[in-house]
Amino acid sequence: MVRYKVILAYDGTDFQGFQRQAKARTVQSVVEAALRSFGWEGKAVLAAGRTDTGVHASGQVIAFDLDWAHSTQGLQRAINAHLPSDVVVRSVRQVSVDFHPRYAAQARRYQYRIFCDEVRQPLQERYAWRVWPEVSTALLQQLSNRLIGTHDFGAFGSPPRAGGSTVRNITSAIWLVDGPEMIFEIIGNAFLYRMVRRLVSFQVEVAQDKMAQGELDRFLVDWVTIPVRGTAPAHGLTLVEVIYPPENT
Repeated sequence: MVRYKVILAYDGTDFQGFQRQAKARTVQSVVEAALRSFGWEGKAVLAAGRTDTGVHASGQVIAFDLDWAHSTQGLQRAINAHLPSDVVVRSVRQVSVDFHPRYAAQARRYQYRIFCDEVRQPLQERYAWRVWPEVSTALLQQLSNRLIGTHDFGAFGSPPRAGGSTVRNITSAIWLVDGPEMIFEIIGNAFLYRMVRRLVSFQVEVAQDKMAQGELDRFLVDWVTIPVRGTAPAHGLTLVEVIYPPENT
């Protein structure tokens, strides 16, 4: 029995999130169905984390144990042959039997895409949030710089388990320009539920003069009495990469 580490990419539009549910189409359920089609007998794949309904991924990581007599490239082809068009295995490699994609991770990298337009853009809006009035990339960058470091992000999300810590360490937060789109890229040791989407919504509101810049400091200090009210839509968010130490890459 060998443990395999797999990198998945998927369009989250038609999935009810990553985690298996009894009566919903999820990424985990279709991947596990594909594995069972050629002999996998596990109860559940291990995952680096869960993505919400509508959230995309280009670097989700899962792991599972399997008796497989062929190459890793053959395993990749076999899984992909049984997957629907909106999810794919990008790579497969053997790892140690104690590898867990969640607990071995050092950091995660997310990207959130926005664009400014007063009129709907149906093709572009599948993967990016259309905002109006227009926002300044320079002002967004000033805000993102203040997110770097160790802070209590309780105003921007909830922990995976009730009563868990809401302190997270952000090593990079930057706004990039990609043609007509602006991309918020953030790297941290872990993230709270809906944290990235609420950070994006907050920054956009400030950049649209709907909220003062100084409010960010208050949210990071006094989040119990000052909740964040806005959440950016799921379709702009992508899990780009799960970062591991060299022995697990």
